[in-house]
Parts: sequence; C-alpha cells; structure tokens
Amino acid sequence: MSGPERRDLQRALDAVVDSGFAGVQVRVNDRRGEWVGSAGVRKLGSAAKPPTNGRFRVGSVTKTFTATLVLQLAAEGKIGLDSPVADYLPRLGLDRRITARMLLQHTSGLFNYTGEFYPDGTFVPGIPAAGKDWVDNRFKTYQPEELVRLALAKPPRFAPGTDWNYSNTNYTLAQLLIEEVTGRPYAEEMRRRILQPLGLRDTVVPGARLGIAGPHAHGYYRYQDAGEWKVVDVTRQNTSLLAGAGDMISTTEDLHRFFSALMGGKLLPAPLLAQMRTPHPKSGIHRYGLGLFVQDTGPDCAGTIFHHNGGPPGGYGALMYSTADGSKTMTASITTGDAPVNPAEIFPTALKTLVDETFCDGPAAN
Repeated sequence: MSGPERRDLQRALDAVVDSGFAGVQVRVNDRRGEWVGSAGVRKLGSAAKPPTNGRFRVGSVTKTFTATLVLQLAAEGKIGLDSPVADYLPRLGLDRRITARMLLQHTSGLFNYTGEFYPDGTFVPGIPAAGKDWVDNRFKTYQPEELVRLALAKPPRFAPGTDWNYSNTNYTLAQLLIEEVTGRPYAEEMRRRILQPLGLRDTVVPGARLGIAGPHAHGYYRYQDAGEWKVVDVTRQNTSLLAGAGDMISTTEDLHRFFSALMGGKLLPAPLLAQMRTPHPKSGIHRYGLGLFVQDTGPDCAGTIFHHNGGPPGGYGALMYSTADGSKTMTASITTGDAPVNPAEIFPTALKTLVDETFCDGPAAN
C-alpha cells in the first residue's frame, strides 16, 4: 500500500525501530487516501513484521474516549461540567470544589494513584506502575473505586482549580461519574455511545481480561531485578490498574475513525468540541484541553494539530494525531523489545520523526 511517493514515511518507521523499539505500525489518512506500514518484528525471535491491522494497548489515548463520553452526557444535560462531582458521587467524600471539567482538564489537584513526582524531585509512591513491583503484580485486578479511594487518602497536590497536574485519578473518577449518571457499566456505555455508532469493532474495554484477541504484536518490558537486567513479555497484563484512564485496546484504523469523527464534529456539539480543544492556561507547555493535547506545528506544517498519546506501564505506546478538521490523521502503535535503552528517553525522538514526516515534510503534507 505504500507507493514510491511515501517512501519517506517507511523510512521514518525504520528509524523508529533503529532507535531501539521492537516494532511499529502506522496509519496515515489524508486527502490523498490512506497509507499503512510497519517495521521491526511482531515478536522477538521472529522475522514477521507487526501486523498493520494489529490490536494494541492504547494507554492514555483512553482519556480522549472517556472525555468524549463525559462531554456527550454534558450535552444532554445529564452532567453539569461545572457542578460539584460530589453531588453525583456523595459516598466518596470529595472536595465540593472539584467539578467534572476539572477532572477532564487535570486541574482537580487529586493525587495520582500510580505515584506523584514533585517539582523538588521527590516521589510519593502509589500503586506500582513500573519496575519489578509492577512486573510481579501485572495480573492483579483493581476496582475503580479502590483506585480513587487510594488517591483520596493522600494529600492533594493543590486546591481544586488552582493549578494543573496530569493524574490518572481524574479519569478513573470520570469513569465512576459516567456509571453513576447512566446506571450502566462504563464499557457498556462506551460501546453504546461511541464504539458501535462508529463501527469500531476492534476496540474494547478489556476490564480484567489479560490477553489481546486477534492479530497483535508482542510488547516487552526490561527491568532490573537484584541488579540484573531482565526482559519479560508483557503482552498479557491487567490494565484495570488504569480504569477509564488507560485500559483500552484498539487498532490504528479504529483510532483514525474515532479521532477523525471527533475532530470533524460528529460526536460533540460545536461549542463543547471548542471547549475540548482549548488548552487550560495552567497546563503551560503541555497545552491540555479536555482530554486532548493541543500542538502548534507552525505555518510551514499543518498549523494547530490535536493529539493524545499513551502507553500502559509496559510493552506498548500509542499515537493519535489529527488536524483540526479531521482530514489528516496519524495513528500508530510502538512496541518495546529487549534493546538496552530507556523507552521514555528515545520515545520523544521517535515521535518527532513520525509527526514531522506526517504533518510537515514530504508530499503527504502538501
């Protein structure tokens, strides 16, 4: 499917693998049509490339789905974006200043249940989401309310609405809000409102299920155990740890369909979509709106684009990018292998390579 005019995109994929990742699959949709490609390996020890229709763990891309669902309920008058969340979930004893809007824009101040890094360099641990502790507990099932209550037992980072801090707790609490307001499980409401209407047949909320059904690439995690480096296949893992915040499984095609529909105004009324795409002043360089990051690629590229990337604790990374009108998207999955590199350190370069090639360079940007 990749013609000569898109060789630069394939080279960008090869560069991602050369930097130390095990595999990558990318889908680009624009006015010229669709291009899909992959590089690297589907599984360590195998020569087969990652499947271009493969399913993968999308991590925090889930947050955009959750935010869209909350905003749909707000559009119907079922949730007041600026009403106290405590009015809907009184059993949790929340600070009454915390609103649904604050959850979606990360301004609630709630402690992140997977741990918090503070500006002075200190780290306050939560549920292990890295290292040997996570590996040893990666099959454990967590309940959403359990996660939220753990966070509420810790001091907040700041008073609600006074600052910005990315916290998974906000979106797990949003899941509880959705369930309380609709009277249905989050996964069912997601299917009813977003997945089925858009025909996203390969996107699921797995709950406590460990595996990935259908074609998929394997993800690996490299960690230290008693001073020795080890590598483990973490394709099977329990992402109930990130309920509503990072637990979904999808494909590049489904992410394209979802994000193109969202940006094209098919899922939300225009005023709410505009609010979703407006970054909060306190988010600073992160430029975060309501479940979305806002990025300026400059006049020589695509101008303002929107995205949310993600990755569960180990094995996978997911990319979801679009122009403002949804006419050009880039969706991707990156899997980690056994290379002696820190994925967090090489990810930004790999990401920039793909974003620049899609939205700035080559014929695909014209």
